[in-house]
Amino acid sequence: MCGITGFWSARRLADEAERQLDGMMQTLAHRGPDGTGQYLDAARGVALGHTRLSINDLGETGAQPLQGLGGRFVLVANGELYDFKRMRSTLMALGDRFASKSDNELAISLYEKYGLDFVHQLRGEFAIALYDRQEDSLILVRDRFGIRPLFWHLADNTFYFGSETKSILAHPAVSRRMCPKALLNQLMHTMVPGTSAFDGIQALEPGHLLVVNRRDGRLELDKRRYWDLDFPVAEARDASVDAEEHIARIRDRLVESILLRLEADVPVGCYLSGGIDSCAILGLATGAQQSPVKAFTISFDSDEYDEGAIATEMAESMRAEQELIRLTADELYGDNYIRTAWHAERTFYNTLGVAKYRMSKRVHECGYKTVITGEGADELFAGYPAFKRDMFQHGLAGLDPGTRAEYQRALEEANRIFRGAILSENPMQHPAFDRLCGFTPSWIQPWISTLELVRPLLHADLQAELADYDPVAAIADALDPTMIEERHALDKAQYTWSKTMLEGQILNWGGDRVDMANSMESRPAFLDHTLAEAAVQVPPELRIRGTTEKWILREAVKGVLPELLYKRPKFAFMAPPAHTDERKAARVDQLIARYLSPDALRRAGLLDTPAVGAFLDGYRGDRDPVSLVRKDALLNHLLCVQILHEQFIERRPSAPPSVNEPS
Repeated sequence: MCGITGFWSARRLADEAERQLDGMMQTLAHRGPDGTGQYLDAARGVALGHTRLSINDLGETGAQPLQGLGGRFVLVANGELYDFKRMRSTLMALGDRFASKSDNELAISLYEKYGLDFVHQLRGEFAIALYDRQEDSLILVRDRFGIRPLFWHLADNTFYFGSETKSILAHPAVSRRMCPKALLNQLMHTMVPGTSAFDGIQALEPGHLLVVNRRDGRLELDKRRYWDLDFPVAEARDASVDAEEHIARIRDRLVESILLRLEADVPVGCYLSGGIDSCAILGLATGAQQSPVKAFTISFDSDEYDEGAIATEMAESMRAEQELIRLTADELYGDNYIRTAWHAERTFYNTLGVAKYRMSKRVHECGYKTVITGEGADELFAGYPAFKRDMFQHGLAGLDPGTRAEYQRALEEANRIFRGAILSENPMQHPAFDRLCGFTPSWIQPWISTLELVRPLLHADLQAELADYDPVAAIADALDPTMIEERHALDKAQYTWSKTMLEGQILNWGGDRVDMANSMESRPAFLDHTLAEAAVQVPPELRIRGTTEKWILREAVKGVLPELLYKRPKFAFMAPPAHTDERKAARVDQLIARYLSPDALRRAGLLDTPAVGAFLDGYRGDRDPVSLVRKDALLNHLLCVQILHEQFIERRPSAPPSVNEPS
């Protein structure tokens, strides 16, 4: 795991290019504290930088940029390529030779052999930049699910890229402005795929590669999709495969994925919550290691939200050493909150990201650089309550009305405390999603409701600029209809979520960004593409069976799960919102005083001062739990907008903020 950044100019590099690259790399020091490396070719306009976190090949040969043995290619990479030892052996049998023991050097050899088709040979989570001196082209590649971040910007015939937007913004030639459209999308919670919070800076979409060529003194871009989460057309599903065969296939692929992610030259731990995903990971990893695996668990000071006791039961059943990290208001707000926003580079609706930031810090303090995590299981096996609602409403055509109503009541009651955030209290529709899917997926309905609160909070100038912009339609329009047409309703719900919320939220401020903030690599075993390709073949009625979500996964791993956990319904992993106790309310008031004061609002010029004041008055006087859940989410977004403006627009980013606030 590392940080990569750089730029490629159609002109000769200026004398200050090395200093500029240094500045970009400094912003990524947290991603790679174990070493730095640069490649500059002034005549060709190329500047590539790398900050290293040593996981494999801990010696000097693993340092980047990598150039292989021929000198034609220069590569900087972030992430892990799995099964690389077998692939290296195969390539060496065919005559290839390697200059290092690094897994990432494999990409050079594969590209030389297969050209751009080399991406199909890569397995893992990665972001790669490879300069081909012979073709005079730069190739950027991002892994299939977007586990590792990668951003780019083109201006004045110069192409900039980086693992995080802050590295691009650190270059003095790059202008800094919050993107108005992205601002509105963040406030309603859902970003448009391929965007960032900042004007002109794009995210390379998961499963895509971007080729930058120099043609007649100008840089040209060619973006291509090489992989997608491809559910089969409903009428073309293979009905000859029975449930037991699907179960065995999922189990085999998951075990293989975990085995590959245990490969490292440093110790590997596990994140452990009270859900079946991380518990399955711990159980299977323990079997593979034939010894206890260190487990790290977040515990909250709220019985309604805390899963610590269930996680401890699992840890004890596996004889794992467990590090229980109990988080209170003081841990979730203040300095940790501000630093999480700086690392995430986008707003968040719940302090879960802050909790994950705090946990990765503890993992690092315990001497671990790598953990295996359970992200992705809900996306592949239909674990979220919104998926169940869509299944009950649109995916079970033959279900009698009485049973359907019973299923609905059970779902609503089980997720009572999350209404207003992950489930809307009233049905919402949007024509763009109705056209795309035939219905509006339940996962986006709460955030459509939020738009009514959001628009009046924008500064008058931005309201005028965005008068004709529909943030919900922008999301729908960014999705490929050919991957949705003729699919089952559950497939449509899972696909639309995975292309938006998985990459933009769960793998961002719930994953890579807050883990790498503390130089710690997370490896989500469920997001191995071979497992995903098996999961999409599982019929919807085996993903959600009756009222049981993730039924196929439960059956595949039930041997390592305690009985209580095997039978337990999905419980959303969220931090307690600020309104749930006085201490949290007091701590969030300190953030409000700093970032949502009339002076701070006027200075940023993004939000309407009287409207925000009225919103805060309404929030403090509200007693409706559903309304408060929604307003808590919006309050977090408002605070983060102001933090991002202060940290990235008012000053050029260089290092994480040093904040001294009263406790």
